[in-house]
Amino acid sequence: MAMRILIVGAGAVGGYFGGRLAQAGRDVTFLVRPSRAKQLRQDGLRIVSPHLNAVLTPKLVSAEEIDSAYDFVFLSVKAYALEAAMNDFAAAIGPETMMFPALNGMRHIDLLARRFGEHAVIGGVCLVASEIDDEGRIVQLADFQQLVYGERNGETTPRLKTLDATLQGAGFDARLSTDIMQAMWEKWVQLASLGAITCLARGTIGEIVAAPGGADLSLKVLDESAAVATACGHKPSETLLARHAAAMTAPESSLTSSMYRDLRKGALVEADHILGDFIERGDAHGITTPLLKAAFVNLRVYKERLPKR
Repeated sequence: MAMRILIVGAGAVGGYFGGRLAQAGRDVTFLVRPSRAKQLRQDGLRIVSPHLNAVLTPKLVSAEEIDSAYDFVFLSVKAYALEAAMNDFAAAIGPETMMFPALNGMRHIDLLARRFGEHAVIGGVCLVASEIDDEGRIVQLADFQQLVYGERNGETTPRLKTLDATLQGAGFDARLSTDIMQAMWEKWVQLASLGAITCLARGTIGEIVAAPGGADLSLKVLDESAAVATACGHKPSETLLARHAAAMTAPESSLTSSMYRDLRKGALVEADHILGDFIERGDAHGITTPLLKAAFVNLRVYKERLPKR
């Protein structure tokens, strides 16, 4: 029987992967806020992508309309919005529901497991560069698009095999992992490093590298992040670090982080979840992270200046 899929949020990430799944014929419903629902009903779910554009008529539901459990729930809200969102999708979680939280960092795992039980929460890594433009379209900024998922204990269970079969052939790269926690930590290293340097320097990687000492500063930030992950038992591979080092020192690169893009828009940023929690875990192991801390303080000052919501 086909899996019933609930995508929580139809923004840059949930809208993209949920849209591709719906386009591939999967049973997909989006849980969205009234304003986004109105826009989607009027204009459709629009994707602008190097992998072909799409306009879909999505199946939508509000929190009050959820009346049964779903097989698979894909969480794509920002980390700072998770606690409020949990109340919205709680009715969709049953004894056999799998939740794939496509959030950054690790704090969300504890929050979800505490609310819905350890069994409900699988590990996941989402790799895509996308944003919502002024017209409400989902715009993919680069050609990579991948979901990686697995049981947090490393087992290959029947339910994960069913999920894997559902996600394969849906228009993006999908991979079942037996070491998903390592994959999540490695992504966290990349997010913390790229987020810290682009927000601290207020520029793209190319602009940072063009400044005297910029490339060296980027590498020092990466070294701090790798040291935290290593101390926490998840040492990044040398191959991965070399790839990140090359990306973070590439001349004329337009690469930025989602935190920096949010900052430029004057929006909330995930500083506490991507940097704050990361730094705290490093501190617990005696790891010194002056550049990460400088970026975090910078972003906390920025947050305090935002209009209260």
